[in-house]
Amino acid sequence: MTAESGRGSYWITTFGCQMNKADSERMAGILESMGYREAQAELEADLVLYNTCTIRDNAEQKVYSYLGRQAQRKRTNPNLTLVVAGCVAQQEGESLLRRVPELDLVMGPQHANRLDVLLAQVEQGQQVVATEEHHILEDITTARRDSSICGWVNVIYGCNERCTYCVVPSVRGKEQSRLPEAIKLEMEGLAAQGFKEITLLGQNVNAYHGVGFDGDWGLARLLRELAKVDGLERLRYTTSHPRDMDDDLIAAHGDLDKLMPYLHLPVQSGSDRILKRMNRGHTAEDYLRLIERLRDARPDLLLSSDFIAAFPEETEAEFEETLDLIRTVNFGMAYTFKYSSRPGTPAAERPDVADEIGDDRLRRLQILCTSQQRAAQENMVGKEVGVLFEKPGRQPGQFVGKSDHLHAVHVTAEGIAPGDLRRVRVTASGTNSLAADLL
Repeated sequence: MTAESGRGSYWITTFGCQMNKADSERMAGILESMGYREAQAELEADLVLYNTCTIRDNAEQKVYSYLGRQAQRKRTNPNLTLVVAGCVAQQEGESLLRRVPELDLVMGPQHANRLDVLLAQVEQGQQVVATEEHHILEDITTARRDSSICGWVNVIYGCNERCTYCVVPSVRGKEQSRLPEAIKLEMEGLAAQGFKEITLLGQNVNAYHGVGFDGDWGLARLLRELAKVDGLERLRYTTSHPRDMDDDLIAAHGDLDKLMPYLHLPVQSGSDRILKRMNRGHTAEDYLRLIERLRDARPDLLLSSDFIAAFPEETEAEFEETLDLIRTVNFGMAYTFKYSSRPGTPAAERPDVADEIGDDRLRRLQILCTSQQRAAQENMVGKEVGVLFEKPGRQPGQFVGKSDHLHAVHVTAEGIAPGDLRRVRVTASGTNSLAADLL
């Protein structure tokens, strides 16, 4: 059906990771091609879609509280279409319908590009559950992107890792790498529309293994090819696994000017025993040697990571090993979590660390990581850096963008437009941003 047919309005709320954000953009594009328009407010929408995350329990519980509000609304407005997509949908399946019978559609992340087909079944009066394993073909849907300057491009779906705390492999399925030719074609199309920065996405993006007309492709070869795309100024990728950082990918950080000096490389713990219990497949020393090699290739590389405090059976001494690793690496940014038990994972069967101990460890972890982030930002003061400007700031004449190192930067000056890539000198560091002057 065409956009002119006018099916009503939609609202999408996205929980969780960048993969979910990219999926939501694709689903918004499908809805608009069907004739829906974006609603001004959630409680006014004719179709409400929650794209869910199950990586931690509090994210999952938040979804249920949102659903309760919409289920109550549907009792007085039976024409409301209520959809749960993403990882909670995949994990819970039909049990979601028993818990929230007002739902019209429950769909796992592998079915994001089939939203129009599934909604057609809903329109025929069916209550639909789509959680069966589905091979993701090359996606020809047009995403409704939140930005016209920076975009996400999926290069690999699913995950073959078996980290003992994580439900992602069971909810997102096995790894499926896209064709390199299709990825490049999508990138060329985005560059032609004016996009300047693209982040390549995957649950474990550096496990990318595409098969092209001229043989096998890894992520490094793909990056080298995409760097040739005219008009594209910046490349990033996320999220990586330390075990899949091969020699060619490390070298690419030194070889490619368009590959930004920022890398998110989760380690989770600094204790070898805990890393083994997590089934991470590397030691703390392996990680430290890898960081050395990356910094040799790109000395100005800013590193971020993920850390889990109070993993089951973690001792105080093992937690201190994590703090020691953080002090050794000196991260520019970090994402810290207290362990959250997920149903069906091996770690869920092990004795938990007491809540008060976990809370204390998370607090200490956050204090250390925040101090390193602030120090990294302070270290930028006086330095010259590239900034891709995206939008006006809160103050008159102010513009906001992202630095090469992914810092938010605001500049007050005339003659800046969205999409401008300019050199600046950093003048001050705030809580989560930098101030700068144009050069």
